[in-house]
Amino acid sequence: MSDLELYHENILDYYKNPRNKCSIEHTNAARELNPLCGDELTIYLNLVEGIVTKASFEGEGCAISQAAISMLTEKLVGMNVEDMEKLGKEEIFGLLGIPISYTREKCALLSLKVLHKSLEVPQC
Repeated sequence: MSDLELYHENILDYYKNPRNKCSIEHTNAARELNPLCGDELTIYLNLVEGIVTKASFEGEGCAISQAAISMLTEKLVGMNVEDMEKLGKEEIFGLLGIPISYTREKCALLSLKVLHKSLEVPQC
């Protein structure tokens, strides 16, 4: 099995068995959608002194958008706000581990967009 096939299987696993897909008690949250393909994401972050103690999401969409947000919520735990603000598309593409076509970039990067939006919301 090639590395590319392993990453495809990993994405399908995250899609079929998402990690952190639930609503949690949160200090920050945001919702974003991609109306062109129907992807919809809500991210929930519990921040304590600027550090993520819990991260989760709710949403529907394609395998790429759902796997990306699921993988991202795992990565966020323990991160501070400044590091999250610096996350870019390279990190999301790295998490997915496969080449993302131009037409699927919006699907993959919706997770990053909703994360950055959640950080703009004043903490409770």
